[in-house]
Amino acid sequence: MNSVTKSVLAIAAAATAIGGLATPAFAQRDPAYAAARSAGQVGERMDGYLGIVVAETPALRRIVNDINIKRRAVYSERAKATNATIEEYAFTAGCQAILATVSGEKYQAPDGSWQTRGANAPLRDPRCP
Repeated sequence: MNSVTKSVLAIAAAATAIGGLATPAFAQRDPAYAAARSAGQVGERMDGYLGIVVAETPALRRIVNDINIKRRAVYSERAKATNATIEEYAFTAGCQAILATVSGEKYQAPDGSWQTRGANAPLRDPRCP
């Protein structure tokens, strides 16, 4: 990773930390999302988006699509503000979202597998800021 990319990721991480992730606001507005998250049906992906962990249903797909559309809009806006690409910003947001999971919640590990957060820190991509 070159120094420019590291700088962009650091700026994006700071902006994410200051501005927060889109996830908490969505969770407060959508009890179905909160229920799916706590039941381990959905989890945080490394790319900054929500993923379906269990067999897909139309209801889960609607929840995930809605959240991910909103996240992409936030990432796009914040990426422009930090002079990053959407993908760079989303990746950094994914790192932060995975770090913010709590015990019992699902997240995607660097190898792509779904893990359940325990008491220890989650497994994160070594490129995470």
